[in-house]
Amino acid sequence: MERTLSIVQTSLWPLLTALLQVTIPLTILSFSFGLIIAVITALARISKQRILNTIFYLYVWIFRGTPLLVQLFIVFFGLPSVGIQFEAFPAAVLTLSLNTGAYASETIRSALLAIPNGQYESAASLGMSRWQILRRILAPQAFKIAVPPLSNTLISLVKDTSLASSITIVEIFMTGQRIAARTYEPLLLYCLVAVYYLMVCTVLGYFQQRLEQRMARY
Repeated sequence: MERTLSIVQTSLWPLLTALLQVTIPLTILSFSFGLIIAVITALARISKQRILNTIFYLYVWIFRGTPLLVQLFIVFFGLPSVGIQFEAFPAAVLTLSLNTGAYASETIRSALLAIPNGQYESAASLGMSRWQILRRILAPQAFKIAVPPLSNTLISLVKDTSLASSITIVEIFMTGQRIAARTYEPLLLYCLVAVYYLMVCTVLGYFQQRLEQRMARY
C-alpha cells in the first residue's frame, strides 16, 4: 500500500504537467483550426459551385472513411518519403484539425440545411446580400443547432489526442506509459490517466450543458 501511494504521489504532477502543457494545447489548437476548416467546408458543400463541392466532398469522404491513427502515420511517417516533413506536434495539430474539420463540417452543414429556405428567400427579397443573410440570419440559428454535436466533437477530440503518442508526442498518455514502464504498475498508471481524461471531459460536459441551457433561454 505504501508503495502504491508513493507511486500515485510521484505520478500526479508529471501527468498533470503533460495534460496542461501538451494535451490541452493540442486539443485547443486542433479544435480551433478544425472549426475554421469545418465552416469553409460546410459553405463549400452547400454552394452551387460543382467543382468546389466535389473537392470538399472528397476531403470529407477520405477523412471520415479512414482511421485517425492511419492519418497520423501518413502525415508524420509517410509524407517525409515525398519530401514533406513535419515536427511531431505540428503533424498532430494538422492531422487532428483535418479530421475534426471533416466531422464538424457535416454538423455545420446539417445545421445550415435545417433552417427553412423561406427565411433565405425573405431576406433576399429585402435586398440583403448573401453574406448578410449568412451572418445575420442563418449563422445564429445554425450555431444554436450545432452547439451540442460540436461540443461532443470537442470532448471526443480530447480523448483522440492520446493517439498522438504514436508519433512520439509526450502527452499525458505517453507520460503514463513511461511511468508504468519504470514502476511496473500499468493498471495503476493507466487508471490515473483515465481519471485525468474523465475530469477534463466532465468539466467540458458541464460547460456544454450550461451553454445549451443559456441558449435555450434566448
